[in-house]
Amino acid sequence: MEGRHSIELALPGASIGAVAGAMAGGLTLFAGLPTGMAALSALALAVPLAVFGGMYGMLLGHGVFRPGTFGPAGLYWMAVFPLSRLLQEGVAGVGMADGVFGFLAYQAMVALGFAIGFVWIHERLMPYWLLRRAGANPRAEALLGLYVQHAEAMRARKGAKR
Repeated sequence: MEGRHSIELALPGASIGAVAGAMAGGLTLFAGLPTGMAALSALALAVPLAVFGGMYGMLLGHGVFRPGTFGPAGLYWMAVFPLSRLLQEGVAGVGMADGVFGFLAYQAMVALGFAIGFVWIHERLMPYWLLRRAGANPRAEALLGLYVQHAEAMRARKGAKR
């Protein structure tokens, strides 16, 4: 049962990662790659981003990350996004002209932009998912409580500024 509860927390992040990977991989069509190669590229990026996106949700549910914070999430994506891209290049890439180190360094910089978008979307989808699952999932209920605390703190801080 505990495993199912954690997997339920992974679904929003896995969905975001899969869609983002498929979209980014699909952009290779515009680069002129054949349809089959573009599909392979999309799949090769969507799968690891879905896995790492799901892990983000599970880590959030286990208290490793907190709602409303970006720093730890940014570091997380700076580590796993380059790995995802390296896997994509290994499966469907056309080579790395600047070598592996330069490729990974560039992907770590790009990862921060990805992290901003991922966290922004995740912070908007996850509370709705938690509302649906809180009755049957104690981890979802606890995480929803953290989201509510964060929202109340933000509201209080905003009210104090007025």
